[in-house]
Amino acid sequence: MSIADDLIPPQPAPPVKAFRWTGLRILGATLLGTWIVAGIALVLWLFDAWDIDKVTTYGPKFLSGLGVTLTLVAISVSLGAILSVPIAFGRMSSNRIISSIAYGYVYFFRGTPLIAQLFLIYYGFGSFRDEFEAIGLWVFFRDAWNCALFAFTLNTAAYQAEILRGAIESVTRGQHEGAAALGLTRFQTFHRIILPQAMIVALRPYGNEIILMIKGSAIVAIVTVFDLMGETRRAYSRTFDFQTYIWAAVFYLVIVEALRNIWEKLEQRLTRHLKR
Repeated sequence: MSIADDLIPPQPAPPVKAFRWTGLRILGATLLGTWIVAGIALVLWLFDAWDIDKVTTYGPKFLSGLGVTLTLVAISVSLGAILSVPIAFGRMSSNRIISSIAYGYVYFFRGTPLIAQLFLIYYGFGSFRDEFEAIGLWVFFRDAWNCALFAFTLNTAAYQAEILRGAIESVTRGQHEGAAALGLTRFQTFHRIILPQAMIVALRPYGNEIILMIKGSAIVAIVTVFDLMGETRRAYSRTFDFQTYIWAAVFYLVIVEALRNIWEKLEQRLTRHLKR
């Protein structure tokens, strides 16, 4: 008997199950239809409420507020990235005092709301005006934009430090041992082997952190910084037109979507060697 005679003969494809309208499917279709109708109604309402005079009056202000938002987030994320490096290494330090200080910093800024941190700096530092004037720092902290930048930098540094620490510790011990076998120094090992692998792991969390900072930056409008949300509040206070907030939401959505696509392309570029 040949081997071919022992093979299992081809079987017919399994029958396709008939579509049935279950309770969950009916509920899902109903909710989806409701959202579609609501979206169409919103678009029609915006089209009907379109006022070219308001656009020409407040459009440039929205763009100016958008520039403030992007500038604030870009600078704070960049400074936070620099500050996160020593904090991350402090968290990984074998010295208990250094690691405890770094842990306390991360614990505080990750465990308290960003708006509370902003208020502590904006309103709290004002209580020490005389002391700050004596050391020449009041010229910085008297500006609301500088207070927001300082609060955002400290906050994102804590999150980025944890992202960096987790990414570095995710690299297996064998990578260190292999580098030592090749005679590489600790700096060369970290710079050429550990850090590139860690950044691939940290890339997506970094993107999420930037997106969260963009959305969280809207709170600076409360402390008189005229970012995108600040200009939106000012436009609404003068027009009482609800669509100003809708356009602000659209602006934020466009920013986040653009950043998401850029980050996705960057991730594909950096991880192209991992794809088969």
